Amino acid sequence: MNQRPHPWHGVMVATALPLCADLSVDYDAYAEHVARLIENGCDGVVPNGSLGEYQTLTDEERARVVRVAVEAAGDGARVMPGVAAYGSAEARRWAEQAAEAGCGSVLLLPPNAYRADTASVRAHYAEVAGAGLPVVAYNNPFDTKVDLTPEVLAQLHGDGSIVAVKEFSGDVRRAYEIAELAPDLDLLIGADDVLLELALAGAVGWIAGYPNALPASSVALYRAAVARDLDTALPLYRALHPLLRWDSKPEFVQAIKQSMDVAGYHGGPCRPPRTPLTDAHAAVVRAATEKALAEGLA
Repeated sequence: MNQRPHPWHGVMVATALPLCADLSVDYDAYAEHVARLIENGCDGVVPNGSLGEYQTLTDEERARVVRVAVEAAGDGARVMPGVAAYGSAEARRWAEQAAEAGCGSVLLLPPNAYRADTASVRAHYAEVAGAGLPVVAYNNPFDTKVDLTPEVLAQLHGDGSIVAVKEFSGDVRRAYEIAELAPDLDLLIGADDVLLELALAGAVGWIAGYPNALPASSVALYRAAVARDLDTALPLYRALHPLLRWDSKPEFVQAIKQSMDVAGYHGGPCRPPRTPLTDAHAAVVRAATEKALAEGLA
């Protein structure tokens, strides 16, 4: 069993969701995928994030994905479901469902139906924190249009509403300001292509995309980076970066799923409105994935 006191630490994979040809959820493939990630050294999984296409799921599908993840992981503490929703009450219901399923924490975006002010953001996080599970904030100002700046994060942490932040702004300078303003707030790497920089800046976890396709080498990279073993980390980072940077592109779901297919796993299609990669992008992803595999970066 996973007895880590902080279950949001380590490599927490934002899981892609395998779909069948008819775009129904392949729950058996998803269970196999979660189990494979744990077997390859990942610390846990994050279902129902953007990479898991949660916006396209029915309520029944979304709830079942969490239950499947808990069972496949073998320990609910290893599971950190995304609980984003347009309304705070709905987000809290998803957090309560996660608690009932035995999950160890939840990942929460700020309000994203409009450009919320700080007071609304604080109320939103306080409401979801009331469900009782540790809440990891997700700062993605590109998609939500709400920027959880270091100052806002310090307020949320001071409110007792969050324990950590998935930092996706790409601005690695923020790591140091967050540590100054909220020294007890855990920093989690939120974008694959700044992994090394944020690990060196003190991150204690990685909510990760590319371990879906290359779990063992991704875990090795993270472990070396947080240990500040640059002799090991830097060559791995350089070798993987042509793929890691796809995590910060709009086509990240399609790219990671294609890499999964190339690696011999089941990624499958995406639900609309996501469309397949262009032929040019698909060729780039395929070539980079094949090169990584040929170099032993599985």
